[in-house]
Amino acid sequence: MNEKIALLRRYNFWGSDSIDLGYKRSTYVDNIAGYIGSKLIRVLVGQRRSGKSYILRQIAGELIDSGINPNNILFINKEFTDLEFLKNYKDLDEVIKAYKKELNPVGKIYIFIDEIQMIDGWEKVVNSYSQDYSESYELFISGSNSKMLSGELATLLSGRYISLEVFPFSYQEYLGITQQQCGRQSYSDYMSSGGLPELFMLNKPELKRNYVSAIKDTVLLRDIIQRYNVRDAKLLEDIFAFLVNNASNLVSIANIVNFFKSQGRKTSYDAVSNYIGYIEDAFLIHKCDRYNIKGKDIMSGNAKYYINDLAYKNYLYPGYGYGYGYLAENLVYLELKRTGYNVYVGSLRNKEVDFIAQKADRTIYLQSTYMLTDEATVEREYSALKAIDDNFEKVVISLDEITMPLNEGIRHIKAWELDKIL
Repeated sequence: MNEKIALLRRYNFWGSDSIDLGYKRSTYVDNIAGYIGSKLIRVLVGQRRSGKSYILRQIAGELIDSGINPNNILFINKEFTDLEFLKNYKDLDEVIKAYKKELNPVGKIYIFIDEIQMIDGWEKVVNSYSQDYSESYELFISGSNSKMLSGELATLLSGRYISLEVFPFSYQEYLGITQQQCGRQSYSDYMSSGGLPELFMLNKPELKRNYVSAIKDTVLLRDIIQRYNVRDAKLLEDIFAFLVNNASNLVSIANIVNFFKSQGRKTSYDAVSNYIGYIEDAFLIHKCDRYNIKGKDIMSGNAKYYINDLAYKNYLYPGYGYGYGYLAENLVYLELKRTGYNVYVGSLRNKEVDFIAQKADRTIYLQSTYMLTDEATVEREYSALKAIDDNFEKVVISLDEITMPLNEGIRHIKAWELDKIL
């Protein structure tokens, strides 16, 4: 047996029923399943440890359940040290050919490659096999960098791929894996923990803290520092900490530069801008631009940044002052993005609207707050929406257990029921 294929065998379904498929993430699996049978390359992108590997395995499992011979499925996970010999596209092509020779699959072949950005020139192999008309292949790939489908690569694969961003567990998935009931208590628990899938295999806070720290270190080192030859690793990590602790606040690059200068740290606008871009590319944080509601255009300058998972805040930087309202706002942002909306911070004269969410021909204005505790809070949250003079949907979201009555056409939604209206 080919030595490399022997290494791959332990990670594949060939004669094995012991592959861990994890918690079923039906939304992603069903979405991808809709494209099976086409020549399109299926691409999953998202932060490391957000669950892409499990989703790919679940798709493979679905194929097998539908009658596909396991020998017709090749699964390659570049993160495993056993596969360090896979360095470039030539190595990848050699492995695929060795697999075909060893297992002699009959009919269509399904190729899954996880963390494909770690293979130099991978696009050459993916493009070649996806468009091979002498034999039939379907390709499913994943990556942890948002730029993996940009520039020349997007041109090379133009019109021949679909991309899906994978987020950590949603609140509904959290309920499924923890077997809790939908409601304020479980939502608060979710908000105080996080949605990184492997967190739920750990039962002690210290283990969870170490795990989250290890993810952060791995992403910063392997996906940013090594990839971009970052010179000041300490500055990179400090910028990440700043963004985590200022999530849901309007900030600018100039603000961040001035903050570090006030701490006696010398840095430049360009360095901070580049480092933030790298952190975004690795899916650790998301930038939410301001949008002029009256002028109908994106505004430069200040923006908000949201964490890809609240575990970074809860386990790594819990000592910094950070109200529940900011945590709830971060979760609302993630749910909007998870369900496919383009999201902006709304600006209308001297008022701010937390979110403008747009998808196809639907636009929703949303205000997020922890609790509508008094008349002043109600006035603050509703007044910004009342100032908007168009007829798009307007919603206030909070953790109140009682749904407030309709207020001049503005609905009130409990945070844990947000998914029902999206």
